[in-house]
Amino acid sequence: MSPENISDDLEKLLELLPQSVQSALSKPSCHQDLLEIVLDLGRLPEARFTNQVITIGDQHLSRKEIKEIVNRLGKFGADNRAGIERTLHRISAIRNRQQEVIGLTCRVGRAVFGTVEMIRDLIEGGQSLLLMGRPGIGKTTALREIARVMADDLQRRVVIIDTSNEIAGDGDIPHPAIGRARRMQVTRPEHQHQVMIEAVENHMPEVIIIDEIGTELETHAARTIAERGVQLVATAHGNAIENLIKNPTLSDLVGGIHSVTLGDDEARRRRTQKTVLERASEPTFPVAVEINSRSLWSIHQDVASTVDLLLRGQPPLAEERKLKLDKKESLFNSTQNNSSSQNAVPIKPPIYPVLRDSPNSSPNDKDHSTALNKNTNLTKPLHLLCCGISQKLVEVAIRRHNWPVRWVVHLNDADVILSIRNGLGQNQILRKNAKEAQIPIHVIKSDTLPQIERAITRLISRNQEISTAPQACNSNKPNRKDEFAPLKEGKIDMGKIVVPHRQP
Repeated sequence: MSPENISDDLEKLLELLPQSVQSALSKPSCHQDLLEIVLDLGRLPEARFTNQVITIGDQHLSRKEIKEIVNRLGKFGADNRAGIERTLHRISAIRNRQQEVIGLTCRVGRAVFGTVEMIRDLIEGGQSLLLMGRPGIGKTTALREIARVMADDLQRRVVIIDTSNEIAGDGDIPHPAIGRARRMQVTRPEHQHQVMIEAVENHMPEVIIIDEIGTELETHAARTIAERGVQLVATAHGNAIENLIKNPTLSDLVGGIHSVTLGDDEARRRRTQKTVLERASEPTFPVAVEINSRSLWSIHQDVASTVDLLLRGQPPLAEERKLKLDKKESLFNSTQNNSSSQNAVPIKPPIYPVLRDSPNSSPNDKDHSTALNKNTNLTKPLHLLCCGISQKLVEVAIRRHNWPVRWVVHLNDADVILSIRNGLGQNQILRKNAKEAQIPIHVIKSDTLPQIERAITRLISRNQEISTAPQACNSNKPNRKDEFAPLKEGKIDMGKIVVPHRQP
């Protein structure tokens, strides 16, 4: 199903607004990217689209016009939100000190079908799933579609905890966009955790869907539900897992953190302070999704490993998926895989074949890449493992020059390791394993695009020379690795003992 299949019932929202706003937004071209309409007392109405904000008319809104809109809507809830029955639109109020409404934010609610195809394998797996992202990015829309898919396609018993009637719309009859899923309304936002527990105890759900977990009581209720064997799908305040770790109220969703005091030997072995932060328990949500944009999502299939890496100051494990028309495209792994994460699903990194020069490249880049790519069709791809280097910069360099390079996440698959100067100093285990496997290490000074491009150019040239050189020539060369092995071992020992501890 295409993600362009959208239902928004925008006409019902426009009927409530002043005539000048209705006339300005009556064209179908204005409906597609409209996010919300802002109505403030004494100001011109504004229509906010995905990439721009348009001021409507030349008449400032009067108190009478705002009052007429409020009368058509009905009562606002304790969270100052109201809706239109059998639609997904949300109207939020701004009040003055006398509790009079002086401003309205009319957010357009849409049922977008097909967006969860990117994570369909995750929701079918039965593990609890947490969605994160900035406001307005589409978290609630994704929850709505997940509810429909799980209830209709997967035939599961789904209960939605609808705090502000935003998932299933206003009124007692839920919107058809949630399919056969059932909806439980919440009288007041502070009672949401009680309704969550009530849903498990009274209605035997297989899946519970919650929008906006934001309090400590809701966090504890989510853990209680997960421990009872119910699959949770929820959203939380925060753009990424790092935000949840720093939030003491919500950190329990990803396992929580506590301070641990290490012994002298252990602190020396880890090369850290004696007091460190570690994950306290297993995460309530084993899988997390960071919604970067409406078509690009970052997937953390092992939240426990991601939190452990972040607490150690290392880049997290993530996979980015991009939605194109009817299909899901897996882009790449953002960091190297953690060997301890047995439940993580391995994603094969893409190989970038040798193509024609990119039309966006500069003339110098074309000459450089043309000279480099003359014989690359005859060579095997270069398997590159990066340490301390941004993968996005490596991706830019590979795509810019169409180099035959594959990003790998395991040392056994690598032909060479590319690292910054301080990268391997913090990862002595990788350095030792690379030495035992006789995998060369190429070190650059800083994590910048020009340095990365020069390094990959040299590595590809060296890879071509090795793959095209006759075997007989290599057999006559003396093996000098054994000669320099003692010097390398001494250098490593100096880095471990002499320099840090200032011993002679």
